[in-house]
Amino acid sequence: DVSQIILPTDMSYDEVPDEAIYFKEINPCGFLCNENHPFSKVERFGHWYFCKGQDKKAGIHSSEMKWRLFTKDKDLALQTAQAHIE
Repeated sequence: DVSQIILPTDMSYDEVPDEAIYFKEINPCGFLCNENHPFSKVERFGHWYFCKGQDKKAGIHSSEMKWRLFTKDKDLALQTAQAHIE
């Protein structure tokens, strides 16, 4: 199951992504709320795409249903991110 591959520590915490491809958050509370909200994002690191988020089905202020995907396929990365948030 490649959907749960853990990124190398130096890549996931120290490097700034080359490009943010996609980001969407469901936050009906407003920008002052610091609780968890469902989100999806795709970032590009060289030829790799790192997707992560929290599934919309988890609900507002939940810490459940987190997901991630590390792939070289841009279309798969975008489809996965959009599927988790819509």
